[in-house]
Formats: sequence, structure tokens, C-alpha cells
Amino acid sequence: MKQRLNIQELEPNAYNAILEIYKYLETTTLSKKSKNLIKIRASQINTCAYCIEMHTMEALKNGEGQNRIFALSAWRESPLFSEEEKALLAATDEITQVSNNGLTEGTFQKLKSYFSDNEIAQIIIQIGEINIWNRIAVSTQMFQATSKVS
Repeated sequence: MKQRLNIQELEPNAYNAILEIYKYLETTTLSKKSKNLIKIRASQINTCAYCIEMHTMEALKNGEGQNRIFALSAWRESPLFSEEEKALLAATDEITQVSNNGLTEGTFQKLKSYFSDNEIAQIIIQIGEINIWNRIAVSTQMFQATSKVS
């Protein structure tokens, strides 16, 4: 199967604007560990194999443990995640699936107990950014075009 479209070639200005958001997020105070958890979890929800593979490898390079990555899809039940991380992951789930209930007040208040308002803004933008990439990758079938069966 081949990639349907190459958005980078067809709409370079839009693609570059998304890249600028990515570059900005790399400069924020949100930890790499938090960014990695957001990227992997949102990609799991969106079933984006391309992004799951990319961000899992990135997380491993940044020191994330395999056992935590393996348990990420069941983060609510896992003892491997702190309460702060569970608040972050709840926000990721709720914002990624925004049509269900949006970011609930309970989750927002949990975020406020661990993160500053600026960090919460960064979290929301980070979740939005990975969701854009997930939608591009899934819609254009990027993974099928770039993956190799071992």
C-alpha cells in the first residue's frame, strides 16, 4: 500500500506551520517524559502506528522504561504511573477524544494540583499538536508507505 498524499509537498506552508508548533513545544518547560507520554498515548487512542513507533523509540532514547510503555494503554490500572502522570494521561485521553466530554472539571482540577497554568496550556497545545500529526499520518496512510515487515 502506498501513501495517499504527501501533505508536506502539497501544502508546505501548512506543514511548516505545524512544524513551528512542534519546534515551539520543544522549548517549553514541560518535561520530555511528559511530552513522550502524551505523544504515545494520543497516538494509541488514534491508532496511529507510524506515530506510536516513532514516539516509542523517542521515549526509549529519552530513558523511558519499556515496562511503562507496555502498560501505557492501561495507565489507569497500572501502579507504574504517578498521580501527576495519571492526571496528564487523563487530560490526554479527554482532549484527544474531545467529543465525548471534553476536558472534565475533575481532570482540570487534578492538572492544577500538579502543573502551573502555563504548563497546563503547554499540555493542551502538546495534545493538540500530536493529534494533528496523528490525523495526517492515519489519513494519508504514512505508516503503510514507510514500514517494512521484519
